[in-house]
Amino acid sequence: MADILTIHFQMSRNNGGDVEEVTYPTPSQGVAYVTFEDQGVVERVLRKDQHLLQDKRLSRGYPLTVTRYCHKAFLCVTSTLSVAVFRDHLVLEDLVEEMKKQSPGLDFGPLQPDGRIAVQGSFPALRKLREFLLLKAKSLSEEDKREGKSHQRLRRKVQEHRGATEMRNSIEDTHRETQVVVLDTDIYHYMKSFHPKILQAADVVISGVTDGDITTVCIDSAGSTGAAQGLRAKRMIEVFSVELQRILRKERICFKEPSRAEKQKYKQLCGRLKPQHPGVLLLPYDTHIDVVGTSACVFGFTEDLKRLSG
Repeated sequence: MADILTIHFQMSRNNGGDVEEVTYPTPSQGVAYVTFEDQGVVERVLRKDQHLLQDKRLSRGYPLTVTRYCHKAFLCVTSTLSVAVFRDHLVLEDLVEEMKKQSPGLDFGPLQPDGRIAVQGSFPALRKLREFLLLKAKSLSEEDKREGKSHQRLRRKVQEHRGATEMRNSIEDTHRETQVVVLDTDIYHYMKSFHPKILQAADVVISGVTDGDITTVCIDSAGSTGAAQGLRAKRMIEVFSVELQRILRKERICFKEPSRAEKQKYKQLCGRLKPQHPGVLLLPYDTHIDVVGTSACVFGFTEDLKRLSG
């Protein structure tokens, strides 16, 4: 059946195009999930009035009900980066041009006077850009050490965050090592809610700094044993985040009106449904609720929510 559906949605008469994946069967009887390579194809397929599944392997034609399902989570994210920490070493405008060459697939907003710049694009591309900046900061920090300067100003935000954990753990800064992993914020929240042990390890302190759609996970360790544990924790988080990115989906439930009563209504409905759908993560915002989970979990929750909300 998956092959038949693939052929159907690739045909031009069905407004189709390149199909990335067809998932069938699924936990929901009679439901298949079709993923297209191009968002434009999705819009064309949805605009077609009627879909009739026909194939010589079928005894007759079957009408299809085609609806938009939740998008794969984390395809496009926006992050505001601060490059002000490089001001003492580099011309920021030149750095931004280098960032654009490094990440041609990202969209960059204008550089603000305070050194902030908005960047939008795929999560993997943003993660690579962040890693590029962290490596550049590290190299400049090492230059400062050789020149006898303080290296802390190059990574001010991370150091400020680390300050609290340093006080709690009374670890000498000279023996401390930090590993950094950049995650999509929704994946970080899902990991923290459903798999908290991934963010825990002996001899290390793991914490997150959230900046919009991106969360930077800092893994602080001390001594040779702690450093080994820190590297092990970093690898585990990276591997697990890739798996979550593969299986998770996100559906956005927008409020019909931006009123307190509407928000309270959805809060109560979600509270009623959550025990029946323990596998979903609910992230409430002022104008909407994001539902994160596997395809089956998100689909079941959103269908029940639509039924109750009328």
